[in-house]
Amino acid sequence: MGKNNGHIRLVVGLGSCGIAAGAKDLYEELAAKTKSHANTKLSHTSCNGMCFKEPIMEVFYPDGDHLMLGNIHKKDVDKVLEPLLTRKSIDEKFVIEDSRKPDKKESFRLKQHKIVLENCGVIDPDDIAPYLEKGGYMAIKKVLTSMTPEQVIEEMKASGLRGRGGAGFPTGTKWQFARNSQAEKKYMICNADEGDPGAFMDRAVLESDPHRVIEGLIIGGYAIGAHYGYIYVRAEYPLAIKRLKIAIAQATERNFLGDKILNTDFSFHLKIKEGAGAFVCGEETALIASIEGERGNPRLRPPFPAVSGLWKYPTNINNVETLASVPWIINNGSAAYASYGTAKSKGTKVFSVAGKIAKGGLVEVDMGIPLRDIIYTIGGGTSSGKPFKAVQLGGPSGGCVPENLLDTPVDYESIAATGAIMGSGGMVVMDEDTCIVDVAKFFLTFTQKESCGKCTFCRVGTMRLLEILEKISAGKGSMDDLKELEDLSAKVKDLSLCGLGKTAPNPIVTTIKYFRDEYEEHIKDKKCRAAVCKDLINFSVIEKDCTGCHLCFKNCPVNAISGETKKVHHIDQKLCIKCGMCYEVCKFNAIFKG
Repeated sequence: MGKNNGHIRLVVGLGSCGIAAGAKDLYEELAAKTKSHANTKLSHTSCNGMCFKEPIMEVFYPDGDHLMLGNIHKKDVDKVLEPLLTRKSIDEKFVIEDSRKPDKKESFRLKQHKIVLENCGVIDPDDIAPYLEKGGYMAIKKVLTSMTPEQVIEEMKASGLRGRGGAGFPTGTKWQFARNSQAEKKYMICNADEGDPGAFMDRAVLESDPHRVIEGLIIGGYAIGAHYGYIYVRAEYPLAIKRLKIAIAQATERNFLGDKILNTDFSFHLKIKEGAGAFVCGEETALIASIEGERGNPRLRPPFPAVSGLWKYPTNINNVETLASVPWIINNGSAAYASYGTAKSKGTKVFSVAGKIAKGGLVEVDMGIPLRDIIYTIGGGTSSGKPFKAVQLGGPSGGCVPENLLDTPVDYESIAATGAIMGSGGMVVMDEDTCIVDVAKFFLTFTQKESCGKCTFCRVGTMRLLEILEKISAGKGSMDDLKELEDLSAKVKDLSLCGLGKTAPNPIVTTIKYFRDEYEEHIKDKKCRAAVCKDLINFSVIEKDCTGCHLCFKNCPVNAISGETKKVHHIDQKLCIKCGMCYEVCKFNAIFKG
């Protein structure tokens, strides 16, 4: 973020999460209120990972003292600005960390080790200068002036870096395949088509440190012999796209991109391709088709993209996190990177932690850390305080991991052994109020809608699976349906063409494996223990607790509740649409849900 130069620096996090929480309004209010303060400098960064504390503001004093404030809004500026500038005490409810109080440390930041995210929430993403101050583009200079493409590839192999997009294929080996292909033209592609529900790792990195991803792309291009690259990013990420465009222009102006980079013989040109939001375009061959202007349908492999990819030229595709790891490896050495993680899963992994979690946000941890540490030590447990039930790993392509498996280490092999997958890094946490059948139905609804429809088992199979789940959640299922779910899931996995279809049944397979009793309750007892499935729940008034306050009567959208003030009320089950409004507004716990 630059040097203080005698100024008090105020830095506001303007990532998408911060802006949604009100950080832009906070920034504008601070800009207006600090105009008359000559010794104050206001700037911005992006997300530092603590989404649960947004909006976040940091204060840097000339003598090195530092404050991090959270949950601070426009309305709070008048209360905190003067005390901050005059270094008087402020309301502790805003203080996340204070350098003068080293014991005051946010637990969310414990057990994290930032490589990919080291600049996120630290530098101004709209300015190349802070990136350069942090050693940015030094890796480019190193590879172009002192390393051959083969040496770069060997460095990637030695690091043990595996693709962070989900499959975990060794990055150096993947680059070697593309390097070995002989052609007059090659392409390097960054896959930023992040579409998993609850996942926001790629968005956060692109918004916070776009130059880092660009640098990784250029290094990859040099290694495989490609002079052209694309960043394929979904159009739903307007801030990421805006900052990427700024970064590309700045890198081009400084000759880190374009012809004869840094006066060498290597040239690399980069374009952004905005995707329309099709989940299937996260699959390599579908992504390639989309860039070519075709419908995003996967195709049979071989040939693999390394041999025949974009416009039938050799093509290498890596995701955002993989490419953002590359400059660090080049600057610090493969041995340094390989010293983190496990024997087969080296380095660190970024996760977005969402759902019913107390401290949701973006984390980066060493491979091998137990899931329990992420959920409890970093994430603070469930947001409701109710017992943890499961965590969905890997999005719609992943699976549910129950509480008794929370000591599973986070590495590719261990997570796969549970039936889930590492995926790109999405974690959705659930507590006991989550219906596991409803969770499977949610993810199947997503994948069924996102199927490109090219192959029968994905197009029709996911629809049939969803129909069975809907039948069970409506209390109309049979034990034969449970067997049908298992049999059809196996067929869809085996006979679908691409990864979307092959992994679509994973949420069903893992939830039946670990929570079969809940499925059987829905079928045999016509009961949803979490009281989520509408057809299996009823709302009724607990007469001894009802005070006749009339709140439920006033808020019922269909007039299903009757009763006079200060007398016991009643719910007409024939009119009740089971919206739960009465349950939500009752202040006396007089509504039974079950």
